[in-house]
Amino acid sequence: MSSMTATPSPFSPAERPQLGLRERKKIKTREAIRTATYALVKEQGYDATTIEQIAERAEVSPSTVFRYFPTKEDIVITDEFDPIIMDELRARPVDEPWMVTLRYVMLKAIKYGMNEDEETSRLRTHLMVQVPAVRSRMMESMSVTGNMLCESIAERTGRDPESLEVRVYAMSLVGGLMETSLYWAENGHRDDFSGLVERTLNVLEHGLTE
Repeated sequence: MSSMTATPSPFSPAERPQLGLRERKKIKTREAIRTATYALVKEQGYDATTIEQIAERAEVSPSTVFRYFPTKEDIVITDEFDPIIMDELRARPVDEPWMVTLRYVMLKAIKYGMNEDEETSRLRTHLMVQVPAVRSRMMESMSVTGNMLCESIAERTGRDPESLEVRVYAMSLVGGLMETSLYWAENGHRDDFSGLVERTLNVLEHGLTE
């Protein structure tokens, strides 16, 4: 297996026993396509990498790639973790303060390699900075994550998931995390990503304090 392959962890969706065989196979196919994409991008660059090359490397047909990922950008930005993180949020004690829950789940996700290994995370965020189409597609996809987060926040707080306050809070978090990833990449991945996320959550909780 390539060094770009994710290390199994408590957050690895393909290992979750409650998933059926068919769903696990789908996840493994998506992972194979992503692994092939990252390897090719690392070898020859994003623009030079074609769907046909990705399909050949992943040992699937081009139509299979398109079935799982409508665009090449989707291969870079899509992962299996949004629903899992929502499940983790819901699993926390109902009387736990929301920010305590949020910090626990986000930092746990980072600790266990929420997306792939660190090398792949660096490549993904680098592409977000360097490739406008990837960044644009990421911004489009934020609404899907935001909607799921609205549901989770509403369940915890008893608020209407469609209320302005919940929607603003959810999208502030999602947008903040995207900016954190961009900042990390723009600054050469020098900072500890967990520390940057802590700073992001501090802003969300306290505003622009000294």
